[in-house]
Amino acid sequence: MKRKFTLFFLVSAMIFTSCDVIQQMAQQSIRAPLSNEEVIKGLKNALAIGTDSSVSQLRKTDGYFNDAMIKLALPEEANRIVLNLSKIPGGQKLLNDAIMAINRAAEDAAPQAKDVFVNAITSMSIDDGFKILRGDQTAATEYLKSKTFQELTNAFSPKIKSSLSKPLILGVSAETAYQKLIDTYNLASLNGVLWSKINQNSLSAYTTRKALDGLFLKVANEEKLIRQDSLHRVNELLEKVFSGN
Repeated sequence: MKRKFTLFFLVSAMIFTSCDVIQQMAQQSIRAPLSNEEVIKGLKNALAIGTDSSVSQLRKTDGYFNDAMIKLALPEEANRIVLNLSKIPGGQKLLNDAIMAINRAAEDAAPQAKDVFVNAITSMSIDDGFKILRGDQTAATEYLKSKTFQELTNAFSPKIKSSLSKPLILGVSAETAYQKLIDTYNLASLNGVLWSKINQNSLSAYTTRKALDGLFLKVANEEKLIRQDSLHRVNELLEKVFSGN
């Protein structure tokens, strides 16, 4: 009798388990495929969240300066000057002030990205959307960069130039001080005869480029989080669009 009861229990368990599996398979098989509208809306939503989060972080004081991944340093081509200047009394403070100035300039410019991003996201086509969905972990960011980089450069440049033109020490701005530093160095080199000439003496052009590099790095990180981590898909549509990726 006991053996019959055990056998009945096992058969019942198998039947119920099979039913659960069949039900799950049936639910999966009847799940509606994503529509074009859902794909586009979901991707626009993801980009809107990623860009808004990035801009909000970077526009704050120390948004660039305290982020080791994107903190701006002085141009690499000026390293030979920086090395010698740091050995002079008061030289290190001058360098620190210049580094702070270019990071503050980037933070001042960050809000300019918001409207540019909104316009690019709004104009995304269905073809763009499916390419992004099937692309790699930063496909949406690369799309956005291809559509906005020049416009962002145009938007950031005046703001950064204005910020770097603010007087720092004895009425001299970071931009003016850097230009004079490079020009003097080139003159002492006999315009490249004694040692290699430094061709870029515009701190604002360098800062604009590096600020945008940092901005897109932050957007890319936000995109990866949404693609990889369900906790960062803050609504049902994002979960539906990205759950299969």
